[in-house]
Amino acid sequence: MTAEQLGSLIKECGIVGAGGAGFPTYAKIDRRAQVILMNCAECEPLLKLHRQLLKLHTKEIVEAFFRIAEAVGAKEAVIGVKAEYAETVEALKQYVPQYPNMRIQLLQSVYPTGDEVLLIYEATGKIISPGGLPIEAGVAVFNVETVYNISRALAENAPVTDKLVSVVGEVKAPATVRVPLGTSLEEVVEMAGGETAADPEELAYLVGGPMMGRLGSRLDTVTRTTNAILVLPKDHPLILRRQMSPSAGMKRAASACCQCETCTDLCPRHNLGHPIEPHRFMRAISNHDFGDLEAFENLFFCSGCGVCELYACPQGLSPRSLIAECKDGLKKHGLKAPKAQGAGVSEAREYRRVPEKRLTARLGLSRYDHRAPLDDQVRPVHRVREALSQHIGAPAVCAVGRGDRVTRGQIIAAAAQGLSVPIHASIGGVVTDIGKTWIEITAEDGNA
Repeated sequence: MTAEQLGSLIKECGIVGAGGAGFPTYAKIDRRAQVILMNCAECEPLLKLHRQLLKLHTKEIVEAFFRIAEAVGAKEAVIGVKAEYAETVEALKQYVPQYPNMRIQLLQSVYPTGDEVLLIYEATGKIISPGGLPIEAGVAVFNVETVYNISRALAENAPVTDKLVSVVGEVKAPATVRVPLGTSLEEVVEMAGGETAADPEELAYLVGGPMMGRLGSRLDTVTRTTNAILVLPKDHPLILRRQMSPSAGMKRAASACCQCETCTDLCPRHNLGHPIEPHRFMRAISNHDFGDLEAFENLFFCSGCGVCELYACPQGLSPRSLIAECKDGLKKHGLKAPKAQGAGVSEAREYRRVPEKRLTARLGLSRYDHRAPLDDQVRPVHRVREALSQHIGAPAVCAVGRGDRVTRGQIIAAAAQGLSVPIHASIGGVVTDIGKTWIEITAEDGNA
């Protein structure tokens, strides 16, 4: 299969990055890729779905990974997996030797190894330039679940209609479940035994992971990038932090930031030589000093991993949240990342890593670190509400009307012009409602 044929199939099946922001995967099928890299670093604490999926479907995933390498003409295919995932590593050892130019790269249990810039350095020694793309260095990175979706497309021409989601925290039976896209978060939590608290008002949902996730509501729905639902007490520090307003964060910074520079010292991207210096930004906003333009321009190089805010800062300040707020403002005013050269890997980098177990304890999450076993069967639901935008790029364009009957896997929204992918019906039934940003489907007779 050629790169063009594979890219076309991937786009037709609506495959996007399942582990991050949802970048359309067809755009990564590029002949410039000399190395392709599979990410099984399971970046966020408590998340376990990628290691579980790779262990369960090792043969299909490794075969699909090799097919990608063949299509783009890559010289090497590397699977980055943490050494502590012993069962997954053993499963990989049964198949990887059968494929030429494919190898396993064992990784340390540190955060955020799943950041593709850090992963590329750990697995290949290549350094991605500040603001640069992996393909510019001849590398393409694919998430485990993304490769699994490609394997299903290759074997069955199957579009993406479901998603694996880890449900952990204050739930009765932590689990990783496969659900139709558009399922409400409340229903997904019920699939993990339901909440432990009798009063729902006592708990909150953190969607996506404890470090980089967002606050969600029970009525939010699963998209192609929903990896996890972490159910926590409303008074948990992680929930309270996300409820803090930017203005309150700035006042706290002005009163308490002592310029110890620990946020910069432990910044993973800074230690790879990228010109992101959180302490410099905190000093600028604390003193209302807008003359230091670099302190603001270099915010574009922040990955948003949260180490500065949730691990490094001894004062409990919010560099990551304030940086994100400022970056949004800069983008709205048309500013873009400046051209910058890397400073080289810091000699101290090896001693400034963030051990996952220590991070989990620091976050107050150790008691929630359970197995969350994977159930690979798609759970039936009666109604879904599928978002038209589940990926980076232009939202898909609705292609159905109210009252239309649809079958599972049918295109209900076509890819828009530019970077975009189609949306497929995740259950069979009737289109019962359409909004500006979503399509609702209800199963007939209660069967999906």
